[in-house]
Amino acid sequence: MTKTSVLITGASTGIGAVYAQRFASRGHDLVLVARDKTKLDALAERLRQEKGVSVDVLPADLTQAADLATVEARLREDEKIGVLINNAGMAQSGNFTGQTPEAIERLIALNVTALTRLASAAAPRFVKTGEGAIVNISSVVGLAPEFAMTVYGATKAFVLFLSQGLHLELSSAGVYVQAVLPAGTYTEIWERAGIDISKAPEMMEVGQLVDAALAGFDRRELVTIPPLQNAAHWDDLEKARQALLADINQAKAAERYTV
Repeated sequence: MTKTSVLITGASTGIGAVYAQRFASRGHDLVLVARDKTKLDALAERLRQEKGVSVDVLPADLTQAADLATVEARLREDEKIGVLINNAGMAQSGNFTGQTPEAIERLIALNVTALTRLASAAAPRFVKTGEGAIVNISSVVGLAPEFAMTVYGATKAFVLFLSQGLHLELSSAGVYVQAVLPAGTYTEIWERAGIDISKAPEMMEVGQLVDAALAGFDRRELVTIPPLQNAAHWDDLEKARQALLADINQAKAAERYTV
């Protein structure tokens, strides 16, 4: 049986590069997407030599409309691609009032718009064939406004919600959706965001993160949170959310608000 190809965004370093290594080790051909063509070419050649898989390099800045359209077209048209790893993303230093409108727009363009459009490009074909997987990299920051990364956290909360919604819409058609929520991980995202982590608490190595995410992938988990030590806490949160929804009465204000 021929294995599907895997398209990975943000694949030149960090989480994306390790995903590429792991899927290549599983015998999957790859399509690697990132801005840095030099690093992509080096990774692709190494994986071709070491793993014997086919690796296509697709240099793209997903905040640019033309580049994003190119990747969307590849997802729509390449029938060999059966897994999308929506990994590309960025963080941002500074508090909300210190961030420029241009920086905020770029963050949202990559973390929200590009991720959503790529999922939208892949999903109809996956539904038509009755199989496929979309993996969206979110973050535990999306659960924690206390972490003081307001816009970044909001984008990652969006990714979690989107993944949960896509699961409800697509799972019956045979399409698997996974949201992966890392905490702090040793990748280049911090340096690129201008964030000094030299005095930060110990973080997770990227290989451990991806291996845990793939364990969740193999189990077909909807939400995989590698740093969460007690999975019951997530289950309890979901139960509380469902109880809250059951208590919504859209026709009547709660008694505490009546005068």
